Amino acid sequence: MSSTPETTPAAAAAVTAGRPAIVGPSTGPEPPFPYRMEGKVISGFGRGSKELGIPTANLPVDENASTGGWITDIPSGVYFGWASLALPSSHPDFSPETKWRIYPMVMSIGYNPFYKNKVRSAEVHILHEFKADFYGSEMRLLIMGFIRLEKDYEGLEALVADIRFDCEVARNSLLKREAWFPREVKEGGEMDCSWLVR
Repeated sequence: MSSTPETTPAAAAAVTAGRPAIVGPSTGPEPPFPYRMEGKVISGFGRGSKELGIPTANLPVDENASTGGWITDIPSGVYFGWASLALPSSHPDFSPETKWRIYPMVMSIGYNPFYKNKVRSAEVHILHEFKADFYGSEMRLLIMGFIRLEKDYEGLEALVADIRFDCEVARNSLLKREAWFPREVKEGGEMDCSWLVR
């Protein structure tokens, strides 16, 4: 069972006050985005599901994982975009129709000041409910934009409220505008995300 704290409406409103519910221009990502990142999913700190109720899939933070080595230079914070996964045939969410499946995602790149991490991490929350973990699976990320800088919090409730709002910002920004939606997912999408499924 998850030990996720209940977030009251008042607490959530206090943490997210003044934050936009959608980010980026309606015409699609602007340079330097999108960024590319790929690798095999590794185990992280074990807090995403247990403490936060927000499971994450982690990738190593190094120049080999990021095309062009950009990850060492960008600000620590919350980003959003599209993820593709190549799940093994033994996974309950595996589809024989295609090797790669595309999902919207939100991710944190940084040290997570609330937990005082000493090592920079890339923690990806895929906006889809999976039936099982997928450690060791290949994952590709097309990072489309920036949501906010990382920050510290007075308590776990405030952290969870901010992350949940990040998820809503990602959904609003990706799913409600054709210029941000992959052509490879549905007709009418205008964003070229072919790298995710090559």
